[in-house]
Amino acid sequence: MRNQAIPMRISKTFLLIYSMAMLGVSCKDRKEQKAVALFNSYCATCHIKPSIQSLPKDLWKNRVLPEMGARLGLRDTAFNPYEGRSYRDQEAMMRSGIYTLPPIIKHEDWELLKDYIIGQAPDSVKMPPVKIAHDQLDGFLPQTITFDSLSGLMFTYLHIDSITQKIELGDMSGRLLTYDYPQRKLGFLNSFPRPITGLNRSQSAAYVTSVGKLNPSEIASGSIFMEKAGTITELPLVLHRPVHTVVDDLNGDGRDELLVSEFGYLTGKLSLLKHNDSTYFERQVLSGLPGVIRSVIKDMNGDGKKDIVALFSQGDENVTIYYQLEDLKFRMDKVIRFSPIYGSSWFELIDYDLDGDDDIITVNGDNADQTYIPKPYHGLRLHINDGNNQFEEKYFYPMNGATRVVARDFDEDGDIDFGLLSTFPDYENPAEPSFIYLENKNASAFTFENSTLKESNYGRWLLMDAGDVDGDGDEDIILSSFLYSFTPVPIEKIDLWREKGIDIMILENKLK
Repeated sequence: MRNQAIPMRISKTFLLIYSMAMLGVSCKDRKEQKAVALFNSYCATCHIKPSIQSLPKDLWKNRVLPEMGARLGLRDTAFNPYEGRSYRDQEAMMRSGIYTLPPIIKHEDWELLKDYIIGQAPDSVKMPPVKIAHDQLDGFLPQTITFDSLSGLMFTYLHIDSITQKIELGDMSGRLLTYDYPQRKLGFLNSFPRPITGLNRSQSAAYVTSVGKLNPSEIASGSIFMEKAGTITELPLVLHRPVHTVVDDLNGDGRDELLVSEFGYLTGKLSLLKHNDSTYFERQVLSGLPGVIRSVIKDMNGDGKKDIVALFSQGDENVTIYYQLEDLKFRMDKVIRFSPIYGSSWFELIDYDLDGDDDIITVNGDNADQTYIPKPYHGLRLHINDGNNQFEEKYFYPMNGATRVVARDFDEDGDIDFGLLSTFPDYENPAEPSFIYLENKNASAFTFENSTLKESNYGRWLLMDAGDVDGDGDEDIILSSFLYSFTPVPIEKIDLWREKGIDIMILENKLK
């Protein structure tokens, strides 16, 4: 009997241990299921759900999650969103309601969500290796230009006037300049009290956009100046960091409308400024989302009315089409959406496949945020239109910190080539270029050959445009300098930029 009792006791012990283990597994499973539900709920409300794999553990733990917690009404003793801000900026941030109180998530749920994200996140994120086919541009002659009398400029606006073929420039000090490349002559247009981000002309007036505070701020201090019949007037509207403006007659009434991308900070707007009964403008807010960076006006559905295509680059990163229904009333459709950490920076509308509708080229790579690392999802994306304004990504070229693209048939062989600029390359890696030229080798197969040039290392480039600046009938590329340090840069690189002192670089097309 004694010998029979021993295995019975072992059996009972085993069952007890097994039951406890199963209970632990069950509890663990339930906790993970709840964590997943919390992630799907709280991380996909205002934007599409990001991939946890897109950032390493340390950035989730020390950067993203403290910011997210503050927005959910939870205060981390190690993170204060108001730290370092002026009292006026703090007041504006509080009025925005972004950092809500009281908490909208239970403390225990927040701890569970944090542990889940950190546990799932990788230790590091790597850029894919990209081999550069050529270290020189056979089709372009680089011309580096320094304006000796105005050295050290940082340009906040760059545009090539297609009529005069002159380069228009706006800088941090508020000066508006032109440069005649064939004559090598710098001209002065006017001066304004704040950095310039736009110059637009219509048949009746010219409009100058001033960003106000260039650095991230919730204080709205931007403005637009109207020049008409020789008189300059500041429009009586305060704008929140306007970075791009389009002027057009959207409803065909013979008067200008201004479409302003108010990038903002925690909050922002896409604003339509339209004439009221007097000589001034009133604001119609098309979107209250922050981060709107560019808009294009075009009839996107062939109904004869002018529509709006806009890029939003913070939070809910997306490309939205605003279809005009009647007299400045619109229906919106988000046709492309990105993860909130992609850093969308620019887009172009162009008929890439020559089928009669517009395709969209986007670049993602704004890295001047809380997660400054090389990111494999940064780069150029080509979205093909199916004919009904439904877009499918067909091509991706990875480029860390990509911020601008120009899309033209630069070699005039019947297909679209790309110039791609990065303001945020990994400056610690000398092999990583800040400019790439993608020559189209097979349009239907989306095959491109990449090239760069050593001169791209001679400056930090913020803006880029394309046009015929030398008057020979082909398209040139222009890059403008901005030496402000958004992100860490090795001192030897900064010394090189200062030594070179380049204000703009013109890639002169040698086709003609």
